[in-house]
Amino acid sequence: MAPPRIHPSAVVDPAATLGADVTVGPFCLIGPEVTLAEGVHVKSHAVVTGWTDIGAETVIFPHATVGEVPQDLKYRGERTRLIVGARCRIREGATLNTGTEGGGGLTQIGDDCLLMTGAHIGHDARLGNRVILANQVAIAGHCQIGDDVIIGGLSGIHQWVRVGQGAIIGAVTMVTNDVIPYGLVQGPRGELDGLNLVGLKRRGMDRADIQALRAAYDHLARGEGTFLDRVRALAETATAPQVLEMTDFILGRSDRSFLTPK
Repeated sequence: MAPPRIHPSAVVDPAATLGADVTVGPFCLIGPEVTLAEGVHVKSHAVVTGWTDIGAETVIFPHATVGEVPQDLKYRGERTRLIVGARCRIREGATLNTGTEGGGGLTQIGDDCLLMTGAHIGHDARLGNRVILANQVAIAGHCQIGDDVIIGGLSGIHQWVRVGQGAIIGAVTMVTNDVIPYGLVQGPRGELDGLNLVGLKRRGMDRADIQALRAAYDHLARGEGTFLDRVRALAETATAPQVLEMTDFILGRSDRSFLTPK
C-alpha cells in the first residue's frame, strides 16, 4: 500500500499517526494526538486535532473541524477523546468535539455515517452506524443516536436525548424528548407522528415484522392506562424482536421523558 501523501502546505505534527494511503490536502492541520487509519482523505483547509482517531476510508471535507475541545464551560482542559468510524463522510464546515470528563470523556461516531454541511456533534454524544445528518443539524452534548437514524436539515437534538434505531426526524424540528426506535418525528417542536414505514421497507424489513411494529404502536397510542403501563403490558406479550427492542428502549434508563403517540 502507498505511503501517506501530504501536500507541502499542510501542517502535520510529527507525532501524528498516519496509515497507508492517507491523503492530506492543502492547508490542512493535523494535531499530535491524531490517528488517521488507512485510506483516510483529509481535504483542503480541514482541521483534525485533539485526541482523535479517524477510521479507515473516512473523508473529511474542506473547512471541517474535527476533534476540537468541547463547547462546555465546565471543561477545564482534561484529556478527552473523539473516535470516528470507518467510511464516514464529514462534509464542509462540520464540527465534531471531544468528550468531557463529566460525560465519560468520549464522543463516538459509528461506521458509514454521513454528516452533511455544517452538522455539529457535541461533547460525549454517541452516534451509531449509518446515521445521516442533513445540513446544519445540531446534536447536543450527551445525546445517543441509534443505528440507521436520519435527521433532516436544520433540526436540533437537545442534550441527553436518545433517538432509537431506525427513527427519522423531519427537517426544521427541535427534539427535546426521547424518540422510540423506528419512530417518525416532525413539526417545529417535534411530535411523534407514527412509524418510519418508508425506511423500514427500504431496509427490507419483513412484512410480518412491520405489521408487529404497527400493532405495537397502535397499542402505545390507544391502550389503557398511562404510557408506561402500556409499554410494560406490551413487553410482557411481545415476541417480535423489533417490538422488544422498542419496549427495552423505553424502559431503559433515560434523563428525558418520551415523545408519545398522538
